Amino acid sequence: MSAIRDSLTTSGPAGTEDLTARFTREFGSVPAGVWQAPGRVNLIGEHTDYNEGFVLPFAIDRTARVAVGTRTDSTVRLLSTYGDQGIVSMPLDSLRPGSAKGWTKYPLGVMWALRQRGIGVPGIDLLLDSNVPLGAGLSSSHAIECAVISALNDLTGAGLKAEEMVLATQQAENDFVGAPTGIMDQSASLRGSKGHAVFLDCRNQDVNLVPFETDPADLVMLVIDTKVSHSHADGGYASRRASCELGAEVLGVKALRDVQVGDLEEASGLLDEVTFRRVRHVVTENDRVLQTVELLGAQGPAAIGALLDASHVSMRDDFEISCPELDLAVEASRANGAIGARMTGGGFGGAAIALTPVSSEHKVRDAVVKAFAGAGFTAPDIFTVTPAAGAMRIA
Repeated sequence: MSAIRDSLTTSGPAGTEDLTARFTREFGSVPAGVWQAPGRVNLIGEHTDYNEGFVLPFAIDRTARVAVGTRTDSTVRLLSTYGDQGIVSMPLDSLRPGSAKGWTKYPLGVMWALRQRGIGVPGIDLLLDSNVPLGAGLSSSHAIECAVISALNDLTGAGLKAEEMVLATQQAENDFVGAPTGIMDQSASLRGSKGHAVFLDCRNQDVNLVPFETDPADLVMLVIDTKVSHSHADGGYASRRASCELGAEVLGVKALRDVQVGDLEEASGLLDEVTFRRVRHVVTENDRVLQTVELLGAQGPAAIGALLDASHVSMRDDFEISCPELDLAVEASRANGAIGARMTGGGFGGAAIALTPVSSEHKVRDAVVKAFAGAGFTAPDIFTVTPAAGAMRIA
């Protein structure tokens, strides 16, 4: 299987041809097309999305790809290039929350959400391949969903705009998968642009593309996958969201987006200690996003290191969503030349990012690997990412 996976995760036409050939072999027909959608790195703005705040992710050059063909009946057949699950078959009419398991929740959830919107989704055959690391906080699940909804939008002629596809995939996540996520990940995957970060206002879905290119600044963005798997559907994520909703209710605002840094002193007297720290993270993180956008426009990526550092401290101490592996990745990176580092994603595991001078890249990589070995942690996977284009049809 590894040889198949290696061929399928290569970029360019050869990989697409292999995926098409595998689909034809497995399902006995040629797919209608192949679509891809990227994972994402969140540069800054963690847990602000469901508080109607600001986020600054970018689509990355690792993608989920789906070869899809329509059927004449109402059956869905799904297969992935990894694992030994084989073809999973399900009637469309049996789709409901709780009816799917594993990775199939994501394409089936999208189909369910589209049907909830009155869109006539046909039976399909689907083959998935992805080189977005699973459980690393790089939004592998949303990459699948965005590839699938892009395919179905084309195949059904639904004509959904990116903003509508964002909301449909959020509904799939929230109501079908059972993960109380916001709209950041889908927005980055569907609306990303090469060489840019996506500055998203989660209250109204307004997007501005902010230039973010590391090469001209002699920097690289390292992703350090700690191999500590996380899940947005677990209790930690949900409890943080509940704390934010409680904070907004006590403070008398629609969402924590409406609380400013200058309001925190008064808020500290109204909230219990834990809820206040959750609120403080969101409020200061929103402010850090705005500062980052301003600095990127005025001075470029080399100016944002201190904001990345401050974001990690806030997530570690106020929101309490880091873990020893993430903290060690950040500390070792900063001590060996990175200009800024933070955990990225929902937390409780996953990945850290380290904005690093090209001249220090190897030193940072080596230091992190040695630090993990010294602590008895599983060896991390370390790789670079660049801002990439959003979801598209590729064949």
